[in-house]
Amino acid sequence: MAKIIYSDLSKDIIENIGGEENVQDLRHCTTRLRFHLKDENKANDEAIKNLDGVVTVVKASGQYQVVIGEQVGEVYQEIIKQTDIDEDGVSVADQTEVDGNNDGKKQNLVDRFIDFISSIFQPFLFALTATGMIKGVVALFGAFGLTTDNSGLVFVLNAAGDAFFQFLPVMVGITAARKFKINEFAALAIVVGFLHPSIRDIATGDVQQVLFQGTAFQLDSYFNVLGIPVLLPGGGYYSSIIPIIASVWFGSKVEKWVKSWMPKLVSSFLTPFLTIMIAFPIALLVIGPVTNFLSDLVGLGFTTINTVSPVLAAIVLAVTWQILVIFGLHWGILPIMFVLLAETGVNSISPSTQLSTFGLLGVLLALSIKAKELKVKQLAIPSALSAFFGVSEPGVYGLMLPLRRPFIYALIGNAIGGIWIGLHQVVFYRLGGLGVFSVFNAISPEGELGSDFWNTIIAYTIAVVVAFSIQMFMPIPALEKNTAATKVDGSDTKVNGTQNTAKVSATQEIVASPLAGSILPLSETPDAVFASGAMGQGVAINPSEGIVKAPANGEVVSIFPTGHAVGIKTDLGAEILIHIGLDTVNMNGKGFTKLVQAGDQIVAGQALIEFDIEAIKAAGLNPIVPVVVTNSNEYSKIDITDQTDIKTGDYLFTAVK
Repeated sequence: MAKIIYSDLSKDIIENIGGEENVQDLRHCTTRLRFHLKDENKANDEAIKNLDGVVTVVKASGQYQVVIGEQVGEVYQEIIKQTDIDEDGVSVADQTEVDGNNDGKKQNLVDRFIDFISSIFQPFLFALTATGMIKGVVALFGAFGLTTDNSGLVFVLNAAGDAFFQFLPVMVGITAARKFKINEFAALAIVVGFLHPSIRDIATGDVQQVLFQGTAFQLDSYFNVLGIPVLLPGGGYYSSIIPIIASVWFGSKVEKWVKSWMPKLVSSFLTPFLTIMIAFPIALLVIGPVTNFLSDLVGLGFTTINTVSPVLAAIVLAVTWQILVIFGLHWGILPIMFVLLAETGVNSISPSTQLSTFGLLGVLLALSIKAKELKVKQLAIPSALSAFFGVSEPGVYGLMLPLRRPFIYALIGNAIGGIWIGLHQVVFYRLGGLGVFSVFNAISPEGELGSDFWNTIIAYTIAVVVAFSIQMFMPIPALEKNTAATKVDGSDTKVNGTQNTAKVSATQEIVASPLAGSILPLSETPDAVFASGAMGQGVAINPSEGIVKAPANGEVVSIFPTGHAVGIKTDLGAEILIHIGLDTVNMNGKGFTKLVQAGDQIVAGQALIEFDIEAIKAAGLNPIVPVVVTNSNEYSKIDITDQTDIKTGDYLFTAVK
């Protein structure tokens, strides 16, 4: 694939989603641009899918997701540069009305929940992953005796690795403030109140009152406010998630109420003053204990499931995780991981979810070795590398979903690996790296390479080997197929850029129109060579647009240096010449831009040549485009469409053997 120019790709994406004015807000994750559009009907799905650099388009969780791959960050930054969308992903024109869900239509509860969770965690997830990796590296150094516990290097790196998770409420407070549209600093004042050293220190003192004593939900009261006991979780609210989100939400409601009656003259300082004065005490006395109880309940629920049937839990997570990722539903599981780490110090979910990319890795490695189809090999090798480092989307969208059966083999590998994880009840001790780097998460806080570490490696290996072996023994479906039009009148047959959607048989091949315009019989072409059929049977098109696209999947066998003609051989053997204009060789390439080279593998709908119709006319030449099958002698007949006007990708003719 040619080098992707991110500025051009970003411009094309914005144009094809209905323009900047159709964007409610925009975020991105590891591989996807996640738009909320005011009207999804204005987006041109097929045009976006056909862009060089776009893997596919997914509509899920109330979002319009454009899958890019690892370069999504560069594309996102280009969009920010080119538009009035701010760094928070909100269209400046809509900042007064956007509440994160107002995309012109009411979302269902699941979509709203997924959108809410992703907007809270996405912005800092990469930084959290990086600090987890630092902790993993420190643990690895200790395990191999490269450092000691009192080493200055360990002290510094531990601080770098621990601080983010220790003060996770601050990060959550910032993103929650943006989500709930509260002044960020007022929100942080509420959040850091939970983390004040006096609150932390008193939680280690003498207990005055105990609720739910002896249960998993025990809450201790160390002091009271106006006779109301202040209930604190053991160790305070460090690393807490749900209490912080709920408190910031409450603060946003208080702030909105205060603003509704506060005179603007004094609002700048009295609004945050009253917001904090009202919101923090209520948050500490009521919201914190209640939501902490709910957090404990969530953690206990999953721990119970994992205790009752750890093998089943691991299998379900390992098999379904990539399916959840496809629809963006995996964000709903993320808070549970945080809760488990905060409540128990370990995370029993991540081993299975991280395992899920290794079944894909096994299949992708097999495809890169066994596949005969060049396109499959070209996709499998970089996708395998991405899966190795924990990014699954290129492999899933590029190969697994189109091929289908290999995806099943990958899930089988994940299931077998999940059995091993469940049998040995593997846990992670931190949220860190993805893919191969996730093994660091299984190193104990003491730096020991214990059973969790080795069983993680074994499970990953099992998933790779099983999936790889199955795929090596099973046939590989064809990725690209030329097909048959269900209607030969050309009204419904289209080309989508990744595969020709027309039907095929062993005796006929459907060819789509390589450009838009009006149809003429080849015999009416004002050129004796083409009109006589000496070059082969076909049709002529009087072009209305100056771009030629591939009429089928195949290979560019020749392209004239001047760019006025291209010859392709389809995967089913038809040799097609597309000649732009008559006697245009005399233009010496002026007005023609070649987008492919001889030997390139092409897919239906791929742009081949751009040309200037007016330049051809200005040169006194005829812009008519003959499209002929040069090996017509291998076919019994060429059936031409009965349409008089045609669009690019419409049914053009059938070559029948």
